[in-house]
Amino acid sequence: MKNILNKAIIALLVFAFTACGDFGDLNVNPNKPVAVDSETLLSNSLRRIGGDSFNGFTGVLNNTRIGPLYAQQIANITYTDDDRYQAVQSDFSVWYNGPLADLERIIRLNTDEETKAAASKSGSNANQIAAARILKAYFYNLLTDLWGPMPYSEALKGDDGVFTPAFDSQEAIYQALFTELQDAVAQMDGGAGVSGDFIFGGDMDAWARFANTIRMNMAIRAADANETLAKAQFLDAIADGVIESDLLYPYLAEANNENPWYNEFRTRTDFALTELLVNNMKDSGDPRLASYADPTLNSVAAGTPQIVGMPYGLSTPSTQPPDVSFPNSTYVKAQDASLAIYSMAQVQFAMAEAAARGWTTDDPEDHYKAAIKASWDQWNVDYTEDDFNTYYNQEGIAWDAGKWDQLIGNQKWIALFGQGYEAWTEWRRLDYPELIIPEDPLSPSGGIPVRLIYPASAENLNPANYQQALQLLGGPDSDDTRLWWDVK
Repeated sequence: MKNILNKAIIALLVFAFTACGDFGDLNVNPNKPVAVDSETLLSNSLRRIGGDSFNGFTGVLNNTRIGPLYAQQIANITYTDDDRYQAVQSDFSVWYNGPLADLERIIRLNTDEETKAAASKSGSNANQIAAARILKAYFYNLLTDLWGPMPYSEALKGDDGVFTPAFDSQEAIYQALFTELQDAVAQMDGGAGVSGDFIFGGDMDAWARFANTIRMNMAIRAADANETLAKAQFLDAIADGVIESDLLYPYLAEANNENPWYNEFRTRTDFALTELLVNNMKDSGDPRLASYADPTLNSVAAGTPQIVGMPYGLSTPSTQPPDVSFPNSTYVKAQDASLAIYSMAQVQFAMAEAAARGWTTDDPEDHYKAAIKASWDQWNVDYTEDDFNTYYNQEGIAWDAGKWDQLIGNQKWIALFGQGYEAWTEWRRLDYPELIIPEDPLSPSGGIPVRLIYPASAENLNPANYQQALQLLGGPDSDDTRLWWDVK
């Protein structure tokens, strides 16, 4: 796997230099290149899952910056503007110009009669198209869950002269993505798996499980907005087969593809776990805390190691890092520490919720327990059944059918540490746990954001469709306008 990723990184560098060094033949159609390297495009797109930077908006998907800050799992120590929601108005063009454009190109290269034969060196045409469609759906799901209505049906059509695309409603995007994921899996053939795939190793069965897991997660998210659609998609995804072990992004012990938390701490110590998370886990004796955080430096020096949380969202923070706990040096911010894309805990929590909603005849408590255990296993907790029962049988943790949303919301928030985007999104949907308002919040609403605000460029460069987007959103372009699935 490391060799595949190293090859991909080298190929990206070669591609960048050769693309800029020669204007070539002006009579050659640039949209139908003779030299086809779709595996480089796939590798480049996959790297975005791991938190590759876009204009400083680092790791919005799962790992650093916005996700865990807005979920209040991580706090800034010195520069707290992001904790107070300064970045709530954010640009999305980098996603369309980056991974989505690369994936669309893969599809075109493997569809066009003039390029598909050359493209097949990177895997069967059908399998490459299927992988690109699945990964596009993954990114579109992230985008619509951040902003709401987004360009979708008219997006990525610059070659066809569409430069100001219309926005689609979030419900329409969800419905389209459900179909897209199913159709992508259905088109897979028995040909060669895709090259440039350093996450699944070109295994199309693993790609299919990835697609079904995306559908499962989307279905649970849509449960309160369109239960009929959500239930049907959830049951179908589970029947078709979701992931059977934690799906991790494979960071390397080298600068080209290192864990983003490692990079954050390379020369600075800006981030610590929040008091909210640390005290919650301390109060319940949660053994995962030792895998989430390092003891403070002063307590280690004194021979009495203690994990201490940082107050969240201070308006006048310390100019010197106080004695608080940084993310764990082995499991969170080691240079090659893997972080989850989807975890088995997510699968089991989804199964518990489906059962609690009456979608299945399973016992929801069985899946709820399995979810907590899966999270403990993910974070390398060494425990016995008695250890688990001692933790589980506490008030506020043990299953109560009348409080399933609160219990799942609290436990899912803890389990999604390291997947900040998912943690913030699930908090928005389930409304648990109770987060705090930071000092002097910088969000326009004065509260905790429940969506990102469209960039100014959307209104300035695409004004008619921006106004349409607000109609589809059903409210002002504010951080407190709830998304389609956020109906509570």
